[in-house]
Amino acid sequence: MAEVEDKLKDYEIKKEGEAEILLHKKNAVFYNPVQVHNRDMSIAVLRTFVAKRKEEHEALVDKRNTSHEKNKESETSSQNGEDASTGQQDEMDVVCEKELNKAEDQIDDLSKEATKPSWKVTRELKPPLVLEALAATGLRSLRYAREVEGLGKVVALDNDKASVEDCKRNIKFNGASAASKVEAYLVDARIHMLMHPKEFDVVDLDPYGSPSIFLDSAVQAVADGGLLMCTATDMAVLCGTNGEVCYSKYGSFPTKGKYCHEMALRILLASIESHANRYKRYIVPVLSVFMDFYIRVFVRVFTSASEIKNTPLKLSYIYQCVGCDSFHLQCLARTVPKKNNGVKHAPAIGPVVPQECSDCGKKFNIGGPIWSAPIHDQDWVVSTLTGVKSMKDRYPAYDKITSVLTTVSEELHDIPLFFSLHNIAGTVKCTSPSLVMFRSAVLNAGYQISSTHVNPLGVKSDAPWDVIWDIMRCWVKNHPIKEQPRDSPGTAILSKSPKLEVNFSRVVAALSKAQAKKIKRFLPNPERHWGPKVRAGRKITSKHLSLLGPDAINGALNGGDFHEEGNGAAPDNTAPEPEGIKDVENEPSNKRQKTSDGEPASEP
Repeated sequence: MAEVEDKLKDYEIKKEGEAEILLHKKNAVFYNPVQVHNRDMSIAVLRTFVAKRKEEHEALVDKRNTSHEKNKESETSSQNGEDASTGQQDEMDVVCEKELNKAEDQIDDLSKEATKPSWKVTRELKPPLVLEALAATGLRSLRYAREVEGLGKVVALDNDKASVEDCKRNIKFNGASAASKVEAYLVDARIHMLMHPKEFDVVDLDPYGSPSIFLDSAVQAVADGGLLMCTATDMAVLCGTNGEVCYSKYGSFPTKGKYCHEMALRILLASIESHANRYKRYIVPVLSVFMDFYIRVFVRVFTSASEIKNTPLKLSYIYQCVGCDSFHLQCLARTVPKKNNGVKHAPAIGPVVPQECSDCGKKFNIGGPIWSAPIHDQDWVVSTLTGVKSMKDRYPAYDKITSVLTTVSEELHDIPLFFSLHNIAGTVKCTSPSLVMFRSAVLNAGYQISSTHVNPLGVKSDAPWDVIWDIMRCWVKNHPIKEQPRDSPGTAILSKSPKLEVNFSRVVAALSKAQAKKIKRFLPNPERHWGPKVRAGRKITSKHLSLLGPDAINGALNGGDFHEEGNGAAPDNTAPEPEGIKDVENEPSNKRQKTSDGEPASEP
């Protein structure tokens, strides 16, 4: 016993869910407890995938069996009709025919048994095979293996020797049940996925930074109908700070707006679709969320050479006004009907906006292309939420993931992007109406409106911008403001008379079901400095204060691992830090430092 304790003195045991890992005190392998939200959400979706996959297989079996039975019935009825037409035969012929039919029935029974696998789906559904491309400590793989029922093997990969050794140690530490299901390999995930095309039912990408270099091999490794789960933490790149970098990594140019985090989701989806299309594959998003400091998408991958022709219909460019918050989407293509009831694809007719904004008279910035089709499958969202509520005790981050799923379930799933109520009130320099009052005005005007899980003040609506600004004009008319400069966007907007008679009377539907039941939808961070952590192996310096907090810095100082800024860190052979790792909300001390050239400094 003393020998075991001596071996564990340099480690601390971390428990999450039903898995336990040994974490070295020198931060040799990356581990971030904040990602418990990510792991819990992934487990919830993975459980839904296992159930849906089984239902789809059973439906396919029933469909094929029913089709075969109908074919046999049609053959029998046809044969009976022929027998009725020959009813005038003599007794000898009847006897011979009966004998012949009897022999044919026997032959048919034998052929039915012999050909049973060709029409009836008798192959049992194999347990899904899971691949975690960047395993680090192996905690995620261990939780999948121990907590998700019905899974097959879980393959954990990493190209860092220390990480793989740590992962194997943790697999052994979790007992025989984990060792029988989880396998760890020291290999480049990109090469491994390319060498195993369409082999894995689930592929999980959760890199430290951008997943762009893994997408091409990942879409090839997923089996037809399989699930690809992908995380991106380079939010400064995806949200518009470094547009040229975003284009080089994802093939889209972002625009700046309050919807930037949802736009990041749609840029990532468009990039995955682009990679999939090269191999005659396409994606179907089932859940796409922004949580904490990262985005996470869950998509299913299918193969169809004809379906990928519809991809341009799912992508759009953004026209963002530089003066007001109005934005417009321009689809890449359109369909034209043919004479034979078919359709052909043609370039879209545009642009959808004039040279100057019709509301404020300013110019437009152009961004994209982004994914403009739905980013959630409402059936999956509801099923996942129901499953989470039925297993409350098995999710450490139950409150967080239920709040996100609840808000997602109430979103208008076919409305891309959103606007902020406070922002449009700021444009016209007026006091913002309450969210309930604004939503009531939109509903009374005959349009739909909902909240968004990305921003508590975000509003999704199918109302055109002239209706939105008419509502604000009527609001300002009832709540006068001070005179503004003539060349301001707000002055240009308010100078026009409203064409709509706005009714601010409160309606019941202005409150969502979650709001009516007072369900918490937007939770604060559980503790200070809740966000990304320092890459494994990096020496902690004073530059990491905003990420780790003073307690961690003091602990590192007392432990002798602290280095003052400028003293130089230990050699680090890992890849360079990704941009945008500091994107923590509600932390005013987390503002990015500026370099001498005025560009945002990269993360230490």
